[in-house]
Amino acid sequence: MSLWGGRFQDGSSEMFRRVNDSLPFDRALASQDIRGSITWSKAICKAGVLTQDEQQQLEQALQALLVKAETGTLDFDASSEEDIHSFVEATLIEQLGDVARKLHTGRSRNDQVATDFRLWTREHVDLLIADLENVKASLVGTATNNKTVILPGYTHLQRAQPVRYPHWCLAYVEMFKRDISRLHDLRARLNQSPLGCGALAGTTYPIDRHEIASDLGFDSPCLNSLDAVSDRDFVLELLFAASTSMMHMSRMAEDLIFFNSGEAGFITLGDEVTSGSSLMPQKKNPDALELMRGKCGRVFGSLQGMLVTMKGLPLAYNKDMQEDKEGLLDAVTQWHICLCIACEVIDSIKLDSERCAKAAREGYANATELADYLVAKGIPFRTAHDISGQVVLAALEKKKAIEELSLEELKQLSGLIENDVYEILQLEYLVDKRSILGGTGIDPVSKALAAEVAQLK
Repeated sequence: MSLWGGRFQDGSSEMFRRVNDSLPFDRALASQDIRGSITWSKAICKAGVLTQDEQQQLEQALQALLVKAETGTLDFDASSEEDIHSFVEATLIEQLGDVARKLHTGRSRNDQVATDFRLWTREHVDLLIADLENVKASLVGTATNNKTVILPGYTHLQRAQPVRYPHWCLAYVEMFKRDISRLHDLRARLNQSPLGCGALAGTTYPIDRHEIASDLGFDSPCLNSLDAVSDRDFVLELLFAASTSMMHMSRMAEDLIFFNSGEAGFITLGDEVTSGSSLMPQKKNPDALELMRGKCGRVFGSLQGMLVTMKGLPLAYNKDMQEDKEGLLDAVTQWHICLCIACEVIDSIKLDSERCAKAAREGYANATELADYLVAKGIPFRTAHDISGQVVLAALEKKKAIEELSLEELKQLSGLIENDVYEILQLEYLVDKRSILGGTGIDPVSKALAAEVAQLK
């Protein structure tokens, strides 16, 4: 059933229908479209368009459709309808006849789809917040179970300074907390109702848009009808939030892929999130992590596509905006999948604490601590830095760690070095001396971890 055929003498071509019809993907908005239609039936009933009996007939039929939509039993396959709006209306007309033809009075597909998509987005924002909280919980769990593990920290992929494993975990917790914050922010902005704005100029029927907004769980109605039907900022914001969060997950995946490599060997991943090689029996590949990293570009593409689509559109609605759905639906799906698999990956991690500690010691990370030791003896930092670099060269030539050099060897480079230097060159000392807020010492890490555990309860 066409919602616009009266002015046309000929039907649409098959090729036009292929490019124009959106039911194959906007069927995802079925529940939201039906809920919006229930609310609209109440509004136009109060406006005198429907009798109470007609409104009740429509609401009962719509509620029955809603049950099917929410249980996945709506049959779309045999439908030749253009979009979800015409599908719902045609289904109602088949059941109720002319009463159903009154439902669209005063409403446009423009405010209808804007309402549907905001409802869908709001629901999925809430689901994604829960997904992100689960990833945080997994990171806090593995951090709690491995509080004493120390591994190398890196800059430029070079061993830099040792850090506690929970400190590494909590770095990603901070990223995911920002992702959650972005979702809360965009949820507040999107939670306005376009319903009642019509095609672009509002409606002549005396409906109460505040009541409509409240009935659908919106905070308020949109205040400008032109903006309401053409605004897709909420789509862009969610795509940006998805892209940022996927970037965070891609970075985490990259770290874990390296930690899991034969060259590092800091962690082992569970069989349930890895795969093997069809040729090499010894291989255990971190495919879940690599797919998380790979899907990042796919989500970025959806954001870029939507930005390009919107950049040249005049007010108000244009059919270009039908391109808003497939990209967001896919991006949200991929983000959700990656968040779920991230939990499984993190929960499967087993650390090799000895290998981690050995690598942390081998990187001459205590060279900075030696420089600080010399500063405490009264040497200017730049001079201390040079002396410490000479000590590293001497250790490299002798194929030793700094702490393995004898006192005599150290004194050849600075007479101020005494036996007390060995205490400050130990791995645990290097880490735990950094006890400032935000540092990797056991005290700030324990406090930060305790705060996150408390948030999870």
